[in-house]
Amino acid sequence: MQSRMQNPAAVLPDAMQPIQEIFKAVRSGGVAGEILELVHLRVSQINGCSACVDGGTKTARKSGVSEERLATVVAWREAPYFSEEERAALALAEAATRLADRPDAVTDEVWDTAATYFDEKQLAAIVLMIGVTNLFNRLNATTRQIAGAWG
Repeated sequence: MQSRMQNPAAVLPDAMQPIQEIFKAVRSGGVAGEILELVHLRVSQINGCSACVDGGTKTARKSGVSEERLATVVAWREAPYFSEEERAALALAEAATRLADRPDAVTDEVWDTAATYFDEKQLAAIVLMIGVTNLFNRLNATTRQIAGAWG
């Protein structure tokens, strides 16, 4: 497999830094790094972005996510390795990523459950992580970025 081109954010000199600044802001939102990494990984799995799944797995591992959790995040509802707080974040990540699947993709139930575990600043961080991950997934999948090629 060969990529079609470099990642578009790398091609346009002014694009990458603002995206990285959003990631930096997300990290200052008070959400545990492991939760953010699980969210990133699950969104990337849904979107079929091999480059982001590969990179996300490596980053999650560095953040302390266990091998059991990495292997089962794709089936987090059935796996015993996730806290209720993590489940709430993963449910929000799935709903916000699958917007076209139903008219009210992010239901009040999904939102309210997440809001019982996270304050407004933390919810903002999670929603931004979901959005930026979806952005990178779309850039990478469209241009066929290769898993492992980004060091």
